[in-house]
Amino acid sequence: MFEYEKYIRKNKFPLVWCSGCGDGIVLKALLRAIDSIGLEKENVCMVSGIGCSSRLTGYVDCNTLHTTHGRAITFATGIKMAKPELNVIVITGDGDATAIGGNHYIHAARRNIDLTVIIFNNFIYGMTGGQVSPTTPVGMLASTAPFGNMENTFNISGLAQAAGASFVARGTVYHTVMLEKLIKKAILKNGFSVVEVLSPCPTAFGRRNKSGTIIDMMNEQKDNCVTSARAERMSERELEGKTVIGELVNIDRPECSKQYRKLIERCRSGL
Repeated sequence: MFEYEKYIRKNKFPLVWCSGCGDGIVLKALLRAIDSIGLEKENVCMVSGIGCSSRLTGYVDCNTLHTTHGRAITFATGIKMAKPELNVIVITGDGDATAIGGNHYIHAARRNIDLTVIIFNNFIYGMTGGQVSPTTPVGMLASTAPFGNMENTFNISGLAQAAGASFVARGTVYHTVMLEKLIKKAILKNGFSVVEVLSPCPTAFGRRNKSGTIIDMMNEQKDNCVTSARAERMSERELEGKTVIGELVNIDRPECSKQYRKLIERCRSGL
């Protein structure tokens, strides 16, 4: 049986997450992925911003940095450039990464710096009052959209792909075995890697939108998600209302920190 205790700060428990929140499932999948790779804790650095997801770094016994809102990828970029030998993992949410942090998100993908970014997508600002986020579905209720959200949403994974990320995947907290494998692949990939995780928020999102119990929300993931392999065999009509999960992008591109060090060596040699 996997021993989670060696990776956690037990003095920080109990968790602050609401009952039924999917974030704890992501935490466990992440720790299993790290253990299966065999990473030493001192060689891992986790960076987070502000939000429900970003509380995760406080529970993990490795190098951690809890930063300002929307700036997790920025801090992580500095760490990777200064200490490229570290495995740098960013923990962020749909609001933290794609609203105030959106510019950093797309440019880190463009640069293709070797970071693993795990984005908890619960479709709302869960910790700060239930406001609309860039992924809140059209028509859904939020504290800043009492009559329904009228704005179009970001496709988090599609945005990373378009910006040039080396690895992009989408998982859910229902498909836990797949999620662990996707996180493991993302960590091992050399380049900017994104794993978007659909993690239900039964409190800020679910109650407002009458989504039922957390079991109902998890069953919705079970019923409405299809793997990328299966989606390739489905028509556009069959894919209506479905969410594609699994590995979406896996390409090789020059990695930023390595290219930077090559530049330094060229300058030192006078070329």
